[in-house]
Amino acid sequence: MESWEFGRMVRRWRDRVAPETVGVPAGRRRRASGLRREELAGLAGISTDYLTRLEQGRATAPSAQVVGALTRALRLSDTERDLLYRLAGHTAPGPDVVPTRVAPSVQRLLDRLANTPVVVYDATWTLVTANAPYDALMGETSTWHGIERNAIWRNLVGRHNRTVHTAEEQADHEARLVADLRLTASRYPADRAFRRLIRELADQCPRFTDLWDSDAPASLPDPSRRKVIDHPVVGRITLDCDPLIVALDDLRIMVYTAEPGTEDADRLALAIVLGTQTLVE
Repeated sequence: MESWEFGRMVRRWRDRVAPETVGVPAGRRRRASGLRREELAGLAGISTDYLTRLEQGRATAPSAQVVGALTRALRLSDTERDLLYRLAGHTAPGPDVVPTRVAPSVQRLLDRLANTPVVVYDATWTLVTANAPYDALMGETSTWHGIERNAIWRNLVGRHNRTVHTAEEQADHEARLVADLRLTASRYPADRAFRRLIRELADQCPRFTDLWDSDAPASLPDPSRRKVIDHPVVGRITLDCDPLIVALDDLRIMVYTAEPGTEDADRLALAIVLGTQTLVE
């Protein structure tokens, strides 16, 4: 890896990102015109110390996941993204690799939903990005690393999220996720990271293997968009969860809303205020 050049480019691109364009409060006493280190680190889901070492050339082996997170946080163009991957010693994702790119036009859509809980997954159901209202509603996601960021792993092995399911609903949800993953496997047979994910899921959860090997048909869209979220402070909130598919980049965007004027809308607003205040502090 060209460690010095990698860090220099990250620092250069960090300095040009206006805080307000990525949802970071600028404040009155701000010296830097761009993002502070801790702000970029938070957006990319890495520690400030690690980002410091990357910029100074003392950390020389960022994973492709870290590079991808930095490209999204820095709002890089496709050409700049490819350059950062090369400087890190990685091949930029191609057509045979599950994409994690958030196109500028999609990012503009996400920016317009800045006050609405939104989470973005790639085609393997691995978290790409989540905004602050989503973290306020569902719990902090920036501390998840590696396989923890995969929704299938989190449902089968890790902690379940705050969505309330009956046992039957949970089993159906898991089956739909794995069935969708099988479809993804048929589209990206050469993706090594994807094959490694499947091995990890199989090693850690016998139920995944059973679902993967089953003769169940391909998953259909979840007929129920209504989700009940058990928030630890405001209690249960019934929300609409609408999945939006970005076909070109094979992304799944989940948007959570409440009917205006209802108690659920009030609880959602309170959960977001409480959660984002905590995140800012």
